[in-house]
Amino acid sequence: MDELDGVDDGGNGELYEHFRFTVDKGQQLLRVDKYLVTRLEKSSRNRIQQAADAGCILVNGRAVKSNYRVKPLDVIQVVMDRPRYELEIIPEDIPLDIVYEDDSLLVVNKPAGLVVHPGHGNYSGTLVNALAWHFRDNPDYDVSDPRLGLVHRIDKDTSGLLVVAKTPDAKTHLGKQFFNKTTKREYNALVWGVPSPSSGRIEGNIGRNPKDRLQMAVLPPDDPTGKHAVTHYEVLEDFTHVALVKCVLETGRTHQIRVHMRHIGHPLFSDARYGGDVILRGERNGSYQKFVGNCFEICPRQALHARTLGFVHPDTGEEMFFSAPIPPDMTALIEKWRLYARK
Repeated sequence: MDELDGVDDGGNGELYEHFRFTVDKGQQLLRVDKYLVTRLEKSSRNRIQQAADAGCILVNGRAVKSNYRVKPLDVIQVVMDRPRYELEIIPEDIPLDIVYEDDSLLVVNKPAGLVVHPGHGNYSGTLVNALAWHFRDNPDYDVSDPRLGLVHRIDKDTSGLLVVAKTPDAKTHLGKQFFNKTTKREYNALVWGVPSPSSGRIEGNIGRNPKDRLQMAVLPPDDPTGKHAVTHYEVLEDFTHVALVKCVLETGRTHQIRVHMRHIGHPLFSDARYGGDVILRGERNGSYQKFVGNCFEICPRQALHARTLGFVHPDTGEEMFFSAPIPPDMTALIEKWRLYARK
């Protein structure tokens, strides 16, 4: 199986190490693509070069091009956009909301609560298990083959659109679009408070929160662990104590919208990890507390939906654009706040 293709920095932006090599002390200068082609089974030099172009060949922690010359004691990592699957992927008959499908790709509308990739205790019931079932009669689709499959990711409790590559060339082509930030991705979110100004650009490097490893955070500019991140937002509706906003991603980092909106003082409604699951705006009387409690029950997850996705088709060159309606839990939540704001 060819282990290299289609790595991107889309979705939640996290990359996972699949291979690591430490160059011998006596190694003569050698191009990194030539070095790796002798060490990665069934990986052609062309695939390795594509992987380098997509930013998934790291030397001493930094992405390098295929013409980089390895030196003694260099640490070379091959990283990908998903964790290694340690166990066999079992096909499971999990319903899929397929928005579009052709011979090269599939666009799916993921419901909230569905984990994307197996791992970290979620080895079944994931979107990958569902895809394994969907493609069970397709001899050309191996769900464990990293040359195929999901090109980007969204969090378990975020709903919305994802694109799946059905061929190696499609994954390479789509992966480069995410890496080069040419895709179009818009999200809808309900946030605490009403951002001012009503539209703006949030820029802040994102990395692991040193005080809580389960969280990401905006880090100081000089912190080497932070990754450049930019989010554009626009207020769509003002509900007095909360607001419906549109977020457009310029980059794709782990929890980017959740982190950036919290950073400017507007955590996502019902986002337990980032402090949005308590009353942050409004009165403190009993009736209001009961109203907000009902809202939390209606949408017991971060109110975030990946509503639109645009990219260039890898085969036809056609610009494709897809939209998925806001799901019922968020729709009911928004309507409840809309009625509240009219009182």
